[in-house]
Amino acid sequence: MKRTRLIAALDTQSLEQARAWAEALDGHVDAIKLGMEFTYAQGLNALRQVAGDRPLFLDLKLHDIPNTVAKGLTSLAPLGASLLTIHASGGSAMIAAARQAIDAAYPPLHRPVLLAVTVLTSLDQAGLHEIGIEASPREQVVRLGRLAMMAGADGLVCSAEEIAPLRDALGDAPVLVVPGIRPAGTDANDQKRIMTPRQAAQAGADWIVVGRPITQAADPAAAAAAIQAELASA
Repeated sequence: MKRTRLIAALDTQSLEQARAWAEALDGHVDAIKLGMEFTYAQGLNALRQVAGDRPLFLDLKLHDIPNTVAKGLTSLAPLGASLLTIHASGGSAMIAAARQAIDAAYPPLHRPVLLAVTVLTSLDQAGLHEIGIEASPREQVVRLGRLAMMAGADGLVCSAEEIAPLRDALGDAPVLVVPGIRPAGTDANDQKRIMTPRQAAQAGADWIVVGRPITQAADPAAAAAAIQAELASA
């Protein structure tokens, strides 16, 4: 059986803090995630300084007209990220342009996993209705997931609550990356649709993303090791 892998989200503006977390977590996580907070503060060159040889989940959630997203992904190619994100709500033409850009910019054996973000884990039913979407989060995630995979995405970012519906609709093909994971007894913070690591693994997540429960722990390495043990026993 495949193992659910752990990504540590290093959400900080500080280069020194990101480096310290990355070094402390060596051998305890399967990849590190750097996103908008760090990239906007430190720039693209700092991403590789932190990642080194570690697998990098570069979570910038590109969302623009197809040509702009394609050129943006081409510009990111030298960073050698293992996973990249775009927004599924950008539509099929944008996703297809992203696919073409990645295929052209990377050698076949080094292409990153192209992930389409479905519905942010901070949004619930009321949040979707506020922006004019009458579907439930589950319905919207499946709709966007189907669109993204048909347009060329390799996988999807979804909450743990939508793993089962996506597997029912799309089978094993999508790589499912699941943020909003909170070990039992930890604060949900600003996440609305959450599960524990064990629950997400049992539901069929390929990767889980955990941020503050690891980085804000007294011992981040021990916190990550505990999550890995929970995943292994799921």
